[in-house]
Amino acid sequence: MHIEPGYISSAKIAAANVTALGILGSQSLALLRQPAMVIRTAIAAVFFTLFMQMYHLPVGPSELHFVGAMPIYLIFGFVPTLLGFGLGLMLQGLLFVPTDLVHLGVNTLSLAVPLVLLHATVGHRLKTVDLKTLLKLDALYYSGVTLMVGFWLSLSEIPTPFSAWAAFAASYLVLIMIEPVFTWTLLVAFKGHRNSSLARHCFECRVEALVR
Repeated sequence: MHIEPGYISSAKIAAANVTALGILGSQSLALLRQPAMVIRTAIAAVFFTLFMQMYHLPVGPSELHFVGAMPIYLIFGFVPTLLGFGLGLMLQGLLFVPTDLVHLGVNTLSLAVPLVLLHATVGHRLKTVDLKTLLKLDALYYSGVTLMVGFWLSLSEIPTPFSAWAAFAASYLVLIMIEPVFTWTLLVAFKGHRNSSLARHCFECRVEALVR
């Protein structure tokens, strides 16, 4: 989901940075109301960075990453995940790939906008989940991510054939098939530690209720 340097003009990068800061800033107020979210946000950012580094493969004009969006979202909650995406991308750029910092706002929006839409439509109404539900969530979310990448490529300074974007989008089918099983495994594991004081501070309060 990373857009390679050189594709987006400086003016569009600046607009993306302002938009990303606006989205993240609007949700940061929740940290003041619920300080426990600070811990969950930090953990979410670290998990996200590690997931991205665990598997990444250049595909056409972008990269296929193991994002781990649904396990992070369901375990840590919406706000920590949203902020964790921005912080995690910054951490990844600082520690591993400095050139990715050029498109920090662009890449943040590619992950944040689909998450906001998912949470506003089906995410916040979830009562329980099973593998079928997780497959649906991943399909919806990663469809949004690939569409966001297509949006940035449509604005790029470098002409990109549709076939290059289609190859990138198709590569995410692998994630849609694998991540639900990974998410389910983590949810079951976290539920097993629901009574610990660490869990009460670090996990989203509805993790226990989500697992059937």
